[in-house]
Amino acid sequence: MTNAQVTALQYGLIGFFALWATVLIPQLIVLHARHGRVRLRPVVTMAAVLLYSSMTLAVTFLPLPGPGLGRLSQTVQLHPFQWIADIHTELLKHGQPVADWFTTQTFQQATMNVLLFVPLGFFARTLWKRGLIGTTLIGLAASLLIEITQLTANFGTAPYVYRIFDVDDLLNNTGGAMLGWIAGALLLSLVRKPVASTVEMQPLRGERVDLAQVR
Repeated sequence: MTNAQVTALQYGLIGFFALWATVLIPQLIVLHARHGRVRLRPVVTMAAVLLYSSMTLAVTFLPLPGPGLGRLSQTVQLHPFQWIADIHTELLKHGQPVADWFTTQTFQQATMNVLLFVPLGFFARTLWKRGLIGTTLIGLAASLLIEITQLTANFGTAPYVYRIFDVDDLLNNTGGAMLGWIAGALLLSLVRKPVASTVEMQPLRGERVDLAQVR
């Protein structure tokens, strides 16, 4: 992880605390008004969503371009799975064996792009009850919005384009959302199984035998 990424995460964490401090008190008031008490699960859920959103925005858009940053020689990459060829190029550049492909910065960056959208897919399944197709479309739309924002220099608010519009990012982000959906579906299936077995056994415990009918 580069220094720029660490700095972005720090700003993302600061942004999360600022947002949560703003939202927490109104949320507690609404929960108490609705249920007569404060429920912990909605509070934790809101915190998780805000934390993920803040970190994602920070990683994808920070740091903003400054006087010390040079302009990109390439701003658009439209070849799918170009990252695989880039791994080979990086290995040759540093004289590394092919077996070290997973240590390359290119592979690590691709992996981070996948992991970045896993929580989104998880939330889509567990919180928003979306199916796999719907989650895939959500992941694709969110990733496309980020890429377009980067391509347009944050819709003209940045002095120049400082991030590459990369089709591989679209694929990896969308794949990460799908993996998150699968993880959420597996978790829900594990949580519901004990409940289902308990419900099935309850009629047996409460069953009464009419001895008169038996005779």
